[in-house]
Amino acid sequence: MVTVRRAGDMSSGDIEQTETARALSVSKIWLKAIELTARIETLPGRLFADVVEDWAARQPDRPALVSQHETLNYGALARRINRYARWALSVGLAKGETVCLIMPNGVDYIAAWLGISRIGGVAALINTKLVGPSLAFCIDVADPAHIIISRELADVMASAMPHMKSAAKVWTHGDALGQESTQESTQESIQGSLDAALAALDDAPLSPEERGDISINDRALLIYTSGTTGLPKAARISHLRILNWSYLFAGLASVTPKDRLYNCLPLFHSVGGIFAPCSMLAGGGSVAIAQKFSASNFWHDIVDFDCTLFQYLGELCRHLLMAPPSEYETRHRLRLVTGNGLRADIWEDFQARFAIPHILEFYAATEGNFSLFNVEGKPGSIGRIPPLLAHRFPAAIVKVDPDSGVPFRDADGLCMVCEWGEVGEAIGRIGLADESGGCFEGYTDAGETEKKILRDVCAAGDAWFRTGDLMRLDGNGFFQFVDRIGDTFRWRGEDVSTSGVNDAVRDFPGVVDAATYGVSVPRADGRAGMSTIVVNEGFDLDAFAAHLARCLPDYARPVFVRISSQLDTTHTFKQKRGQLARQGFDPNVIADPLFVLESESSAYVVLNQETYAGILYGAVRL
Repeated sequence: MVTVRRAGDMSSGDIEQTETARALSVSKIWLKAIELTARIETLPGRLFADVVEDWAARQPDRPALVSQHETLNYGALARRINRYARWALSVGLAKGETVCLIMPNGVDYIAAWLGISRIGGVAALINTKLVGPSLAFCIDVADPAHIIISRELADVMASAMPHMKSAAKVWTHGDALGQESTQESTQESIQGSLDAALAALDDAPLSPEERGDISINDRALLIYTSGTTGLPKAARISHLRILNWSYLFAGLASVTPKDRLYNCLPLFHSVGGIFAPCSMLAGGGSVAIAQKFSASNFWHDIVDFDCTLFQYLGELCRHLLMAPPSEYETRHRLRLVTGNGLRADIWEDFQARFAIPHILEFYAATEGNFSLFNVEGKPGSIGRIPPLLAHRFPAAIVKVDPDSGVPFRDADGLCMVCEWGEVGEAIGRIGLADESGGCFEGYTDAGETEKKILRDVCAAGDAWFRTGDLMRLDGNGFFQFVDRIGDTFRWRGEDVSTSGVNDAVRDFPGVVDAATYGVSVPRADGRAGMSTIVVNEGFDLDAFAAHLARCLPDYARPVFVRISSQLDTTHTFKQKRGQLARQGFDPNVIADPLFVLESESSAYVVLNQETYAGILYGAVRL
C-alpha cells in the first residue's frame, strides 16, 4: 500500500528539506544567468546579430521566427539580417544615424533592426498606434536619415507629414508604392520600395569591412517611453543593454533550442520587441509572433504554434480570465509564462484555470538601470534581488510625496530610505566606472535625462535613477509594485501622460480649461483616463470625441469626461487633480454631467447610475 501524504501532513523536517531544495533550485537558475551575462563584455565586438549568426551555423534549419504568414529558420533569418545591413550601407547610413521603423508585428521587424544596427545604424522603434502630431514628434525626436513605413500604415504617415520637421527619405515595405490610399504628400517623399532594394542585395555573411568598427557600447536602438513631462522620450539602448537583457532573461527562463515562445505584444516595446524575442534567440529557441493580442484566438495559437512559453502583460492575463472557456486553454504544453503586471488578486486564479506550471514575473523599465525577477513564483511580487547580485542591481526605496514625487530629506539633506512595508519610489544607483551594474544610458534629450537622476541620496554627490514607480519591500526582500507617481498612469498596458492628453483636450474648440488624471476602475489593471473640462456654449461632444480619436492613440483617450463649471486650483495655481481623482466617476456623488467612452462607437454617452453599476460589477467593459 502506498501512503499519500498531503501538504498539511508534512513534518517540520520535510518542510525544511523542501525549502532547502527550492532555494538551491533558485540559486542554480541565478548562477546560470550570471554565467551567460558574464561572457558578454569579454567579446566587445560581438553584437546580437552575431548571436543569431552563430546559431545559424549550428542549427540553420531550426525555426527562429514564426508567424501565420511566414517562417524564418535561423539560416534564413541570418541572411535577411545581412540584406538589411547591406541596404543600410547602400543608402550611405553612417554610424550613429537613425532609421525609423513604422511596421506592424512580423518577422521582418526584428530582421530590420538587427541588420540596421549591425553596421552601426540606430533603429528608432515607433509606436504604430500614433497618428498626426504625436507621430511627427516621435519621428523628429529621432532625427532620422530614413523612415521605413509599412504599406498598411501609409495613411498614418500621411497624417504626420504636415507636422514633421524631418526631411528623412521614406521607404515603403510591402509594395506600398502606387497604393491609392497613400496621400500625395507621402508619395512626394518616398525614396523607393524597400522590398525591391532588398531583393537586389546579396545575403551572404558580411565582410569585416562591411561590419565596420562597431562595439557593444555603441547605440543600437531608440525605444520610446512615456514620462511625467507629457511627451514621449526616446531612450538610448546600446548593444550591451540588448545582450544583457537577452542573456539574463534566457538564463532565468532556462531557454533551450526546444523552446518556443508566443509573443503577441507590440514589437516596438522593450518587452515585446527585445526581452521576448531576443531571450529566445539567445538560447536557440523559436518565437511565434502574432500581429496583436486576441483573447478568442490566444489559446488556439498557443496550441497551434506548439509553444512552451508566452510573454504577458497584466492586462492580458485579466482579459484571458474574463474570456469564455476555450477548449484549448489546458491542452497546451506550456512550462513557463513570463511578464510583468500580474496582480496578486488574479495570480492564483490565472495559474490554476490555465494549468500553468510556473510564472516568472519581473520588473524592468526600458531606460532603467536595474531589474527585478520573481524566480520563486511568489504571487503578487515583482521579484527580489539575491544578495549575491546586490552589487549588480543596486536598488533602494526612498520616501517621496506620492503626488509630486518630491523626495523627503533628513537634516543632512539626504534621502530617507523606507522601512519594510513603507511605500516609496524605487531607485537604482548609477554605477561608478569600477562597478558592473547601474548603467543609465539616458535619452536623446539631455534635459530629460537629468530629470530622471536623483542626487545626494545616501551620500553627497551620489546619483540614482528614478523609476517613477511606487513600491514597497516585505520582510523577505520581495518588492511589490504599488502605482506610478504623479502625472503618468498605466492603462491597457501603456503608460499615459496626463499632460500630453490634456494638451489634446484643450486644443479642441469650445474647451475653456481641462484637467486630466487617472481613476481606479474595479476589475481593471492600472487606471483609466478621465478629463474634467470647462466648456463654452459652442462645445460639441461628438466632434470632441472625433478630435481625440485623430490626435491620440486609443489607450490614451479619456475613458470618462466630466463637464464642470470651473476647475479649482491651489494658491500656486496648480490644478487639484488629486481631489478630482479621488472623487472618481460616481454619478451618485457628482452633480456635474458625466460621460463614458463607448468602445464600439468611440462616442461619449451619458454615464448614468445604471451604467455606473454595470462598470462596478463587470457588466460594462471599458
